[in-house]
Amino acid sequence: MQLRGRDYHPARRKAIKKGLITLQNLERMAINIYRGQITKQPVKENTQLISAMLNEMIHVQDFQMKLYEFGFRPCILRYFFALFGLVMGCSSRILGMRMALKTDIWVEKEAVKHYTKLLRTIDWDQDTRKVLEKDLADKQEHVRRWEKLISV
Repeated sequence: MQLRGRDYHPARRKAIKKGLITLQNLERMAINIYRGQITKQPVKENTQLISAMLNEMIHVQDFQMKLYEFGFRPCILRYFFALFGLVMGCSSRILGMRMALKTDIWVEKEAVKHYTKLLRTIDWDQDTRKVLEKDLADKQEHVRRWEKLISV
């Protein structure tokens, strides 16, 4: 942990703050989508959903740490994103595992778009950029995983 960005131009700090808060909120939503889709049944999909949920928890921690390193705080609206994610997860689970996986594919593809755009449009420091690139690679792997499961 190190303090960063104190000497950045205010516009750059504002863009970084907005990007980190956006990504942290979306990761909280993803955690709760997966949480809402996990069932009590001992099926392989549950193992994959739990693994993905734990991975999203790491992403939230990544962005939480970065927010504090830059001197920012998480957004109060993060609870809304978490609630919305739970609603999406439970709703898709009610419609069956195939619909849950389709939801996951759509959500992860949207996340890939967000990460790609934010990596392209914000002047990140190298350490933060590496975190975003690592998390983007995880998102792309999630898409592949869900597409593989849905095709079986």
